[in-house]
Amino acid sequence: MSFFVTNFPSFLGRVVFNPRMHHHQTRRHFLGRTALGLGGMASITWLAPSTCAIEPLARAGKPRLKLGLAAYSFRQYFKEGKGTKPKADSAKRIDMLQFIDYCAEHDCAAEVTSYYFPAKITDEFLLNLKRHAFLRGVPISGSAVGNVFTHPPGPKRDAEIKSVKEWIDHAAVMGAPHIRVFAGEAQKTSRDEAKKLCISALEECCDYAGHKGVVLGLENHGGIVAEAADFLDIIRAVKSPWCGVNFDSGNFHTDDPYRDLELIAPYAVNVQWKAEVQPRAAKQKQPADLKRVVKILREANYQGYVVLEYEAAEDPWTAVPRLLKEMRELIS
Repeated sequence: MSFFVTNFPSFLGRVVFNPRMHHHQTRRHFLGRTALGLGGMASITWLAPSTCAIEPLARAGKPRLKLGLAAYSFRQYFKEGKGTKPKADSAKRIDMLQFIDYCAEHDCAAEVTSYYFPAKITDEFLLNLKRHAFLRGVPISGSAVGNVFTHPPGPKRDAEIKSVKEWIDHAAVMGAPHIRVFAGEAQKTSRDEAKKLCISALEECCDYAGHKGVVLGLENHGGIVAEAADFLDIIRAVKSPWCGVNFDSGNFHTDDPYRDLELIAPYAVNVQWKAEVQPRAAKQKQPADLKRVVKILREANYQGYVVLEYEAAEDPWTAVPRLLKEMRELIS
């Protein structure tokens, strides 16, 4: 029996059998029969990325939300890295291995934010981290990098792309299936030109990521993706099955953030949940409606991690356990 693939959006393709068979099969039916999913993508790398423009993800089965925690939640308490506070209480200071231990204690997956790794990263360190997480029964849900994809051609752009590719290599060694990436702001160019620059950088990095089995999730993180329409322009234009949305529940500061989250949810490959939101008209942040966020994800048939990325003012050592408990009750 022969078949060919058409209109392969993101992770799932619509398979059409040989016309002589007079039979068409849906994406969902094909997925169920062949057991293809994210874990099976490595076996179909023959699909040309240029034919794979992103569409909403068609997932078989029911929504499945799994709890995770981002290392970024404890940013001021890491022993080294971006945003750490050297004068923070020494008894509360941690490294990445201790963060894994914390996730084990709270029965959640670990998002190992790149900012808090040693300045010089070796495969030995990454493999030790992978082993430690495995022995503690903690899935590594992914990592997160800080990058700018809107630089015009030149050394700065090359350096940003090189850095993301290096982290793709690191993720592959750790067994991390996902990396959160940023778009950036227009760098002395028009917004349309900046969006084109972002798209081309994403496609190059996703092509590289696909060979490593790593998915890149573009986050709604201000700049050229501050508005849902611009964000979706980029996501829909990227031609790669290894790209999706890193759905950040607190990053739209628009007239109706929840409505904008509904628009991007069908493309989500990872979720970062924030304790607060701030609509455009609000003078200050307000508590997030977690129930509404969960409803949005379930209606989009999201299946994957919902990662707490804590940024509020209360000390994370007191706030994070409470929020994890609340999240667990809502997504279970």
